[in-house]
Amino acid sequence: MNHLFPIFLKLNNDDLHLLIVGGGYVGLEKIEAVLGNSPEAKITLVAPEIREEIREIAAQKPHVSLIPRNFEDFDLDYKDLVIVATNDREENKRIKRVARARHLLCNVADTPDECDFYLSSIVKKGNLKVAISTNGMSPTLAKRLREVLTEALPDDLETAMDQLKAVRDQLRGDFEYKVQELNRITEVLVKEATKPQSDKAIE
Repeated sequence: MNHLFPIFLKLNNDDLHLLIVGGGYVGLEKIEAVLGNSPEAKITLVAPEIREEIREIAAQKPHVSLIPRNFEDFDLDYKDLVIVATNDREENKRIKRVARARHLLCNVADTPDECDFYLSSIVKKGNLKVAISTNGMSPTLAKRLREVLTEALPDDLETAMDQLKAVRDQLRGDFEYKVQELNRITEVLVKEATKPQSDKAIE
């Protein structure tokens, strides 16, 4: 069973500082994933060798700092999250232990058992985001599901969300009443969206 608890972090908030250890291909993949969802995320990346693509990203992002040297334990000072992506598995595990001792949440690339959290495959449609998790079992499947859902979800969802927000802002009554009304309205929208194309054509 997948017992992961899904959350969405406000990494664009300056109060959260992410550390990435590793400047190779995996480090590049991680920093692109983070910035693809949170373009203003505050990130420090430390590694003795840093890919040119990462340097190009940092040159365009004032919130991204690069430290071209080996990781030191004090690099964890004043950090909130850690992603470890070096090519040394034993060093990765050691960094995870140090991070745990400091009560920092840590993701160790390609080592699910060492992860406190995973980076999900993300479906994006305007303000809508859907995170997909396979509990670390198959990131490739998660990517394929992302492609399927991206194609399946309609492009006009942003309009529907704007309309629902306007309705929510106008509703009067207590929280329970608002929830019931929004449930009723969205139930109609879901039924319409999932109606077979042949039925819609008849109408």
